[in-house]
Amino acid sequence: IVMVGAIALFMSIFRTSTQQSLVIDTADQARKVVFNFTNELRSASTGNEGSYPLNLASTSQIIIYSGYGSTGQIVHRIRYFVATSSLYRGVVVPTGNPLVYNLANEKVARVQKGIANGATPVFYYYDGNYGGTSTPLVQPVNINQVKFVKINLVLPKQDVKNATTTYSITAGGSIRNLKTNLGN
Repeated sequence: IVMVGAIALFMSIFRTSTQQSLVIDTADQARKVVFNFTNELRSASTGNEGSYPLNLASTSQIIIYSGYGSTGQIVHRIRYFVATSSLYRGVVVPTGNPLVYNLANEKVARVQKGIANGATPVFYYYDGNYGGTSTPLVQPVNINQVKFVKINLVLPKQDVKNATTTYSITAGGSIRNLKTNLGN
């Protein structure tokens, strides 16, 4: 009886340790995604063929043009979108002379699995008057008004079926090339 109890205790400890490790790994991955997203957003600029820095602004998808991480004067078309409880990042590198974005060449990779946003938006958009507590712009958003974008990833606290507790990783950044309040 003591042996069965000891085995059950060790199995419980191991299972809890594994779950906590998965939660920490998920949080670390989400932080990396949010960090990269905000850097790409802050570096958004006009596309190589003249596209506006922000191309699409919905609650579950955003398309920007950014030179963050690229070499030379190349500006990538970057799309973040939600599909089947995961966040994906698609990148199109312009080619040709003159440079054009061939959407058939988009390279898509899942950057965060297991998001639990449900009806909660992943992306929030704000105008140039955003001071930290403003109400987001109403969808559909006029992309010419957007100066600040927030990303909000809702993640389950446990990696078990039917987990109902969640936490959020949220960050935001200004599209520097679109800022109009440079004195602030």
